[in-house]
Amino acid sequence: MIDPQDYTDFSRFLSECCGLVLGSNRQYLVSSRLSRLLDEFGFASVEELLRALRGSAQPKLKSRVIDAMTTNETSWFRDTYPFEMLYHIILPDLAASKRSLRVWSAAASTGQEAYSIAMVLSEYASVNPLKAVTASIIGTDLSETALAEARNGIYDGLSIVRGLSQERRDRFFDTVENGHKIKLEIQRQVRFQKLNLLDSYATLGKFEIVFCRNVLIYFSAETKRQVFDGIARQMDPGGYLFIGASESVSPYTKAFEVQRTPRGSVLRRV
Repeated sequence: MIDPQDYTDFSRFLSECCGLVLGSNRQYLVSSRLSRLLDEFGFASVEELLRALRGSAQPKLKSRVIDAMTTNETSWFRDTYPFEMLYHIILPDLAASKRSLRVWSAAASTGQEAYSIAMVLSEYASVNPLKAVTASIIGTDLSETALAEARNGIYDGLSIVRGLSQERRDRFFDTVENGHKIKLEIQRQVRFQKLNLLDSYATLGKFEIVFCRNVLIYFSAETKRQVFDGIARQMDPGGYLFIGASESVSPYTKAFEVQRTPRGSVLRRV
């Protein structure tokens, strides 16, 4: 079991470098997720690991630690309703005044969310050719390992069935030797890059639609405020923001208002 002081010091390091808040009594989680890394790099304790991280003796070590501690839980068309709203409400609304859109998947993980968005855009264009809009989608994440998988666009038999209908599997994927590869027409719509949500978003540019779902639940109140304010600066009035079903922006920012529809709720930039 991890030493209490080491746990406190590691929790502080994780919060400072990427905003994740472990809380109390999560020693087992840290021990289990770091055990293989400690063995690989020859550290006898978390204390030794922290000394190496602070000394920057091994440049890739910080990324490996973040990868180990990050929860990259995701699936295709997760929770369904955001993607139904995108197709039936948001795209018709924006297509009335725009012919190009920029969309940000702010916790892209291994790419399922960003590619799901691209599939919806493709489906909308095929049914509404006169109202079709071109879109540029950017997926960002802190985990380099997850981003590498997203860019590769190949998914195994287990991950391909999580939320993905057979019709969409047939339409948007090619079967390859080691799994299922997203078709080039979908893959080329999405660009992935590493981004720490604690950093500035200014270089990303403006977006009409942002997905930032089920990630801020792990952040402190002050960090949530910082992230929501940063997202708001990257959106013009009328832009749409999706957050997790159990999340709320009201305690942290007044830059968004809730828009309720028969298909669910979404936030609008005011």
